[in-house]
Amino acid sequence: MKKVGFLVNPIAGMGGKVGLKGTDGKLDAAIKLGAENISYGRSKLFFNGLNDKTISNVHWLICGGPMGMGTLKDKMSYDVVYSPQERTSSLDTREACRKFLCEGCDLIVFCGGDGTARDVFSVIGDKIPMLGIPSGVKMLSGVFAINPSAAAELIELYIGDEASVKDAEIVDLDEEQYRLDRFAFKIFGIAKTIFEGNYIQSSKVLLKGAEEDEIKKDISRTIIEDMGDDTLYLLGAGSTLRTIGEDMGIDKTLLGIDAVKGKKLVSKDLNETGLLELLKHHEKVKLIISPIGAQGFIVGRGNLQITPEVIKKIGLDNILIVSTPAKLKTIQHLLVDSGDADLDDMFNEKRYLPVIIGYRTSTIKNIGIQNL
Repeated sequence: MKKVGFLVNPIAGMGGKVGLKGTDGKLDAAIKLGAENISYGRSKLFFNGLNDKTISNVHWLICGGPMGMGTLKDKMSYDVVYSPQERTSSLDTREACRKFLCEGCDLIVFCGGDGTARDVFSVIGDKIPMLGIPSGVKMLSGVFAINPSAAAELIELYIGDEASVKDAEIVDLDEEQYRLDRFAFKIFGIAKTIFEGNYIQSSKVLLKGAEEDEIKKDISRTIIEDMGDDTLYLLGAGSTLRTIGEDMGIDKTLLGIDAVKGKKLVSKDLNETGLLELLKHHEKVKLIISPIGAQGFIVGRGNLQITPEVIKKIGLDNILIVSTPAKLKTIQHLLVDSGDADLDDMFNEKRYLPVIIGYRTSTIKNIGIQNL
């Protein structure tokens, strides 16, 4: 029987919908803005995805209270090896991982984001594999499953000795710089993770160069020429979208969601509440987004303000995707992890989505993993 350590970061991802671009040092501000825990729901999706054989072949080492106790399923074999304080911190994550190692665990599964991955890695290094259930605002590291269901599939493969173990980068953003609209990230180390190509995400890559800049200008020209004055355009995060803003002469945030109408800035750095309020007053809306390089996510990583409710009001057919060809070559599939399984299915049922890749030039890219 395998021993698997499991922990939840209960505050991970709480800053996403409310537009804080992370929760580190901002928990009280997030709560005041109406932020709610999302990690428990993500953890329950993971456990609900485990089959009976896997449940019977794993002994879980878990944490009490807010770090995961309430997310377990019935009939699971487990020991509570660490009980945290009521308001948890990174110290609790690290102490829990030390307890897991002392108990001889074979693998650590955590529910959180890149900050949680860093804390786990700081204790275990490359001694044993780690697997992340994505629940943060940003997940750039290569140790995360593409969604909770995929994490469950990976555990099943691992228990059946059908998954390999590979090296994966632990990457994290400087959240203070991120909130100042600066994209600064760093590789903190190389961890071990369990791997099967369809289920694990890559770590983010950045592509730079004069040719990339010229292609972004071509994409921008196409978008701006086609903009109707009667339509509200929501510009997502990323350098391609910022180029569109710059070419319109507006102060586009690099990492936020901004609204434009008549080629004029309506509102910038919107959270979910701000987006929903705008949508009440505009009948025609287009959302323009760009996938994350190497990962392929268009929804669910770094843009949690674009919630299922926001997407449903906009409509899938009113979403435009833009990417340079070089970035698109790093992506195996376009992916969504909205937190709403029905909405994710609606995206995946399309099978292919158009992507604008240059001036009056588009291609199609497959979306979703067929065997999920």
